[in-house]
Parts: sequence; C-alpha cells; structure tokens
Amino acid sequence: MHIVPGLKVLYFGTPVVLISTVNPDGSANLAPMSSAWWLGESAMLGMGNSSQTAANLQRHGECVLNLASSDMADAVDRIAMTTGNPEIKPYRRTQGYVHVKDKFALGGFTRQQSDLVEPPRVKECPIQLECRVVEGRAFDESATGFQVRVLRAHIEDELVVPGTHYVDARRWDPLIMKFCEFFGGGVNVRPSRLAEGWQMPVLQPQ
Repeated sequence: MHIVPGLKVLYFGTPVVLISTVNPDGSANLAPMSSAWWLGESAMLGMGNSSQTAANLQRHGECVLNLASSDMADAVDRIAMTTGNPEIKPYRRTQGYVHVKDKFALGGFTRQQSDLVEPPRVKECPIQLECRVVEGRAFDESATGFQVRVLRAHIEDELVVPGTHYVDARRWDPLIMKFCEFFGGGVNVRPSRLAEGWQMPVLQPQ
C-alpha cells in the first residue's frame, strides 16, 4: 500500500561529485554535490545559487567533476558543511556552514593538474571529468541548472574493462548520497553532517 506523506525532500540519490572550480582570486574551490546526471558527452549539474561553486561556474565557466568512491565518505563529509563564500547567508549559518578557504587541505585531498581546464583534479578520485560550461539556466528562485561538456575523462586503469574504453561496473563502487546519507555497495557507510544541518533524520549504519 502506498501512502501520501508529503515528502519534504525529493533527494533520491546520485553519485557524489567533488566539483573543483576557480575562485575570483585564482585559488581552487572544492565542493561536494550530488545533483548530477550525464547524457552522451554532457552533464547537468544542479547548484544552489548561494554557493561559491555556482558563482565560479557563472564567472569562469570551467570545472572538474571528481567522482568519489565509497571509501572516501569520511573525507567528503569533512568538507560537507563548508563553503568557499566568505559571506554566508544567515540560513546557512543556522544549518552549520562555515567558510573554509582551502577545502583540499581540510578534506585531505591532493591537487592534480588538469590537462584542458584551469581547476585542479582530485587525485584520490578514480574518475575525473574535465568540463566546460555550455549554459546555465534558472531552475527556480534558489538554484541553477548548469549544462557542462566533458572535454576529457581520466579513469583509474583498474576500473576499465581490458581492451576497451568502458568502465567495469563490477569494480566501480561510487559513493552515493541518498536523502543526505552516504551509501556504498548498497549499504549505509556513515551518517552525514548534511542530514543534521538540514534537520533530517540522522541514520546510523546497520
């Protein structure tokens, strides 16, 4: 039987992406996001307008989509409640967001130079996609949908089916964010600070 509870959040789950962009001063910004999907050689990214990442995409037009694996949940969570924007909206302060200038250092991530774009890659991520913004469109009053073109893909060789250009889905275990909880291999791998900040039920791994 189905019920109609009036869900407050429609956040059914996508792979966690560490998106790197360039700040106005030329430094690198890094932010976890999980509103992304791919079609052909393009991706659609959903970003809140108050984020530094959205501002960087609008201004600079380049990014790297670094796809995290399930064993990176702790590192990703360390930067989950941070922002590269020094001017934090009151509602985000209430949620617990803090300004962090160097999120690579906070998360323990290693910068890796990109080939075709300015933002750096995250060395620890087994899949890294260098991208350029095609366009940004208002999604609603608080968010923008960005279409980006994948210019170059970097894949760990152990994830590639030998003799092909295809990912071995049996070896690729992405970190998934479902309703603000981290999942990998179909199981809850750790609670998320994001869930607490967004006042959602915090689940403990079973």
